[in-house]
Amino acid sequence: MTTADPRPARTETATAGPAADDDWWRSAVIYQIYPRSFADSDGDGTGDLPGITARLDHLADLGVDALWLSPFYPSPQRDGGYDVADYRAVDPRYGTLADFDALLARAHTLGIRVVVDLVPNHCSTQHQAFRAALAAAPGSRERALFHFRDGRGQDGSRPPNDWASMFEGPAWTRVTEADGRAGQWYLHLFDPGQPDWNWDNPAVREDFEDTLEFWLDRGVDGFRVDVCDALVKAPGLPDWPHPTHGVIEPVDGAMPPMWDQEGIHEIFRAWRRLLDTYDGQRILCAEAWLPPERAARIIRPDEMHQAFNFRFLETAWRPVALRDAIDESLAANDAVGAPTTWVLSNHDVMRHASRFGYDGPVELEHGVGADDPQPDRALGLRRARAATALMLALPGSAYLYQGEEIGLPEVTDLPDQARQDPVWERSGHRIRGRDGCRVPLPWTDRPPAYGFSRSPDTWLPQPAYYRAYAVSVQRDAPDSTLHFYRRLLALRRRYRLGTGEIRWRASSDQVLHFTNGLIQVMTNFGAEPVPLPPGIQCLAASRSLDGNLPSDATVWFVEQGVLPH
Repeated sequence: MTTADPRPARTETATAGPAADDDWWRSAVIYQIYPRSFADSDGDGTGDLPGITARLDHLADLGVDALWLSPFYPSPQRDGGYDVADYRAVDPRYGTLADFDALLARAHTLGIRVVVDLVPNHCSTQHQAFRAALAAAPGSRERALFHFRDGRGQDGSRPPNDWASMFEGPAWTRVTEADGRAGQWYLHLFDPGQPDWNWDNPAVREDFEDTLEFWLDRGVDGFRVDVCDALVKAPGLPDWPHPTHGVIEPVDGAMPPMWDQEGIHEIFRAWRRLLDTYDGQRILCAEAWLPPERAARIIRPDEMHQAFNFRFLETAWRPVALRDAIDESLAANDAVGAPTTWVLSNHDVMRHASRFGYDGPVELEHGVGADDPQPDRALGLRRARAATALMLALPGSAYLYQGEEIGLPEVTDLPDQARQDPVWERSGHRIRGRDGCRVPLPWTDRPPAYGFSRSPDTWLPQPAYYRAYAVSVQRDAPDSTLHFYRRLLALRRRYRLGTGEIRWRASSDQVLHFTNGLIQVMTNFGAEPVPLPPGIQCLAASRSLDGNLPSDATVWFVEQGVLPH
């Protein structure tokens, strides 16, 4: 068995931007950056835009096609920046608009496109429009930008309906009116600091189109659209006494009144028309926790370009379940002519290097504390490497979350007093939340902050074991997870796996085996090694091979002599 080195040399040019490929998004590998936790340039313990710019060579060396920036807008940080106070500015803790422009220019010089977060379902209570609404009277033009309603009961003391917040508790908060009386209620599907916009109001639609133009004019390559399936609510805001967490499914043929209403498609079509007036293909990626067949309706040819594949992300480490998720996703998206977008980790869920360290079901967003059952870290990393290799061999686009390329685990021993996810308090300390996947990255194995910051006081504390995962430790280690990711991305690019087509091969019930073009991919989910076909050339493997494929491992190979030397 032989191993070929597929990595092409990447050269930097001061004039070349991203390649002029209108279909780049169909097969792109896009790297998510959570700005607070990527790199800190000024020593305040919080990541910032200049810190990101200084580390872009890492992404170029990794071989990604684009990056997605989680929110960097002014925000009181009630929900990690997803409570936006100003959609057309940069939070001073992250830098300035000039810093953003410098980041964008540097990324484009390196051939990396930049996608930014759009948060259209809700804003912050500190947004000037909401502050004006609080100061205005019931029934006013200012309040019509949001969902203000009178309460139920003789004194209006009960919420207008029974909707629950995604962060626990009711989805309504009562305000105190200017005269000091208890007044109307406003809707927030998430934290009380995140009032929902009223997308039935044309003024809201016009203002968001202005926001899109603001960033498009600066040169961004697209938008990841947060909670896009919640923009339009059912008329009358009727009660819904059913759960609305996780992937949202119909109940008795009806979707929940706050999710996936028909009116969202008109909004997306208007945005698509706007983006199509710009040169180069600027994209829209939908965050919608919907089953594949409903998510596919958002990415019809005149709507968004991509939708996150949460069906795949939620699937446990089981061969039949994963094959079903892959087949269902490809079929749903093929039916509308859209690529499938694969993802295993992001800023909202437990890192897959940890959740695959459990054998039972995992609550993706609930978090883990020091006194909870702990994942098997070695097992989790083995499976994570295998899962990533399987994912990156699939046709379509793929999203990576910062730190997964170094095998970073979830921080499961974060001190409870350090937690900042609003669900921790909203749940009465029952749900620990998402902070464990947002801890600042380790760039070196040296203090303070392992190269993330000059300050040891990072906004979330880093555990001591992070030093073993540092980029500097893995950069030149041929068996490291970082080296493995580089190799996979180089192979994926060289053999155009993102634009290919898979065909399943016969295998045992504990093995998935498929081809994508010339490349064959095998993943062993069983407890025992399985024989590899004779006379093959190994291109990449998540574990060492000895003629057999070990447990919890994936290999990419071709038949001997198929590839030119």
